[in-house]
Amino acid sequence: MSVVDITPSWPGELGSATLVDSHCHLNYDGLTGRTEAVLQRMAEAGVMRALNVCTTLAEADAVLQTALGDDRLVCSVGVHPDYENEPMEASVSELVRRGSHSRVVAVGETGLDYYRLKGDLEWQRERFRTHIRAARELGKPLIIHTREAAEDTLRILKEEKAHEVGGVMHCFTESFEVAERAMALNFLISLSGIVTFKTAAQVHDVARRVPLERLMVETDSPFLAPVPFRGKTNEPGLTRFVAYRIAELRETTLESVASATTANFLRFANVA
Repeated sequence: MSVVDITPSWPGELGSATLVDSHCHLNYDGLTGRTEAVLQRMAEAGVMRALNVCTTLAEADAVLQTALGDDRLVCSVGVHPDYENEPMEASVSELVRRGSHSRVVAVGETGLDYYRLKGDLEWQRERFRTHIRAARELGKPLIIHTREAAEDTLRILKEEKAHEVGGVMHCFTESFEVAERAMALNFLISLSGIVTFKTAAQVHDVARRVPLERLMVETDSPFLAPVPFRGKTNEPGLTRFVAYRIAELRETTLESVASATTANFLRFANVA
């Protein structure tokens, strides 16, 4: 992926509203070492907060330090379901210890992925349960990754009483029916740059039908850059293109989408 080397013409009018990137990876290749420039462009786009998401315990300290470097950033702690042979395996006690910091606002990303990994994935399901138990002990929400595993994801969320803390289904690509079931378990639905892709009909349907008070927006940067930046390194400022496309699909204004999704994030992260 190459870095976005032009200043975008930011779409839509924000008015008095601001945006939040509810899921990015500032410590991943493509963004790490460029934090100051990335945050400057983020501010220019009207994106005033971002959640820096952890995917391994090995990177947890760096993720936290990046968040501590700027008041606009908060972070999470967790181990991504794709990483089977993690040298620092997450236990409830370790997740609770690391998650107790005030700038750690969520547990994850965690969940299930049956697309990249095959075979006996019971270890993945047990790790998922561990994260839910830690989140409940901390009283902090969950960041859920699910791919080709919706039924097991929803089942385990229900069995482990994840509704007590709620959370977000990040980079959501499932059907509206799955979204409804997740919302019934106290989860928000977050849409990424995929919503700008012409072929993403199912995501477009979700963008139109999920109530605004249950939506968040994200980049999942440095991945999944929205149109017109596909193939480039994604970054938090491009959240604006995600929100603008949602506004188009809902036949409403960018300002209304920004206002609602930002309010949803502030409640989700329990920040002012």
